[in-house]
Amino acid sequence: MPTRPLPLPTPPCLRLELPDADVRLWPRAVGRERADALFRSLRASVDWQQEHVVIFGARRLVPRLVAWHGDPDTRYVYSGTAHEPLAWTAELLELRHLAENLTGHRYNSVLLNLYRDGRDGMGWHADDEPELGAEPAIASVSLGATRRFRLRHRTLKSVTDLELGHGSLLSMAGPTQHHYVHAVPKTARPVGERINLTFRCVSSSALAGAGALERG
Repeated sequence: MPTRPLPLPTPPCLRLELPDADVRLWPRAVGRERADALFRSLRASVDWQQEHVVIFGARRLVPRLVAWHGDPDTRYVYSGTAHEPLAWTAELLELRHLAENLTGHRYNSVLLNLYRDGRDGMGWHADDEPELGAEPAIASVSLGATRRFRLRHRTLKSVTDLELGHGSLLSMAGPTQHHYVHAVPKTARPVGERINLTFRCVSSSALAGAGALERG
């Protein structure tokens, strides 16, 4: 009689005790070997682009490389530029399913960011565009070098720092985007490349957000 394969164990999850937020962290969502393979594959196969952002009327290079993938109807506008989704790849679908299974949320698109070294970063912002819904659910997967991730409460001004390592998954849901902004600060210390994937659910019926701050 054939035996049924044993289910894989669920990675440990840490829930952050933050006011006005639903934030959870899986430090080892992806095993080391698989995370290494995913990093190599995404680094080589993704069509990375360096975009421009207009800040106070000045056109500047975004300090990281980006790519946008998703379902066909997930057109997304940020930094004043409309982004048509590229198709899902096998690796992106694998990580999408992992994020959905761990967080319990559905995602139909992903923004990929490549931080080449410490000179690349992301300023303070919130993922709160109208097309992400009333309570956006964001799943952030990190591959490669560990980078500091900062969460700051909009009114309390309290700051929480997290070190997001290779294979980690951070979930931000519920009212988090309304009460917090987040950032990946630049650093002068030597640091390797990092790929970050932020899975989200874009509503095709909502108006595209415009004039957003540089996204992460």
